Amino acid sequence: MKCDMKCDKYNKCNICNMVKVISIFTLIFLVIAIIIFISMNNPNVQKDILVAVARPGDNTSEGNVIINFSENQIEEGTALTHTPGTSQININEDGIYQISYSLTGVDQAVDGRFNFNAILLVNNVPQTDTLNEGAVLSEEIVNNRYTLTATVILRLNAGDVLQLGGLSLEDVEYENARIDIEKIG
Repeated sequence: MKCDMKCDKYNKCNICNMVKVISIFTLIFLVIAIIIFISMNNPNVQKDILVAVARPGDNTSEGNVIINFSENQIEEGTALTHTPGTSQININEDGIYQISYSLTGVDQAVDGRFNFNAILLVNNVPQTDTLNEGAVLSEEIVNNRYTLTATVILRLNAGDVLQLGGLSLEDVEYENARIDIEKIG
């Protein structure tokens, strides 16, 4: 900014300096206001996340089982809800969801063969493209325990119910499980 005012030796262009300071403060105020406006109106700021875990004793049935989760460790946003102690994870908003899980199976029979798989179900319908096939262990198993993990991305609709299933022909009990779900789009 150029000041065209004539300055004398006593005035030293105080008016020009004041205009410069006011202009700088106005610019800073506008930048801060724009940042606040953008952050308040940015839909990506709110995260929709659910982390549910199953503990030993939550799932004592053997074989083919729908997994119950006794605890919600994280529940942020409104897109996902889960009642602890149940298997159903309710989808409240249409969107794309990233789903990661781990499922630990323990062979109760110790008969030399150990195998189980995991699958996601939507509205009680197995999603065959999410089938996670575990290895068939047929030799001596040291601790009779195996964990499956997977991450998938699914498009889900409001009103859908998501569940995790364990599949086995053997006497496998599902000791621990964890599911992490985030709405990503």
